[in-house]
Amino acid sequence: MKKILTDLFQKSLTTNDNNYFTSEQIKNKWIGNLPATEKEIAETEIRLGIKLPADYKEFLKIANGYPTYNDAVEPSFEKINQIEYLKNFDPDMIKIWSQKQTEDIGKELNKSIIVAGKQEEQWFLLIPPTDKNDKWKYWKFASWIPGEIEYKNLTEYFLDTINGIE
Repeated sequence: MKKILTDLFQKSLTTNDNNYFTSEQIKNKWIGNLPATEKEIAETEIRLGIKLPADYKEFLKIANGYPTYNDAVEPSFEKINQIEYLKNFDPDMIKIWSQKQTEDIGKELNKSIIVAGKQEEQWFLLIPPTDKNDKWKYWKFASWIPGEIEYKNLTEYFLDTINGIE
């Protein structure tokens, strides 16, 4: 995960849109925040009432969030203390997607945790499993896509993001 994030951050710095970064981030070639502590992660899990997926916690221990290289394409990852259930952040979005034609998406959004893009046009969501046999879902979501783009895990998302940077 550390190598993938290093590659993502360094490639992000080579774009024409690197005005999202500070001079220190550019100098250090690292756009991520300082790592989250075990205590911060545990406090968030208690606050949310859920154990977060292992790969997301691994990411947090490397970089506790990071800004996007281009807010029109990829969301900025929030610090651990800023993540929350989407139903608390934007209940209207859940209401919209809970209509007859899109009620399955609405059900997923209702239990999702927004971990990236809170102030942007697209979000990255973690969706907890419904039962022990299910796995976490990883969605990039924006109403203009429309709907979700699902990833197998966080690593797949980061690799896809690296490949999308020109």
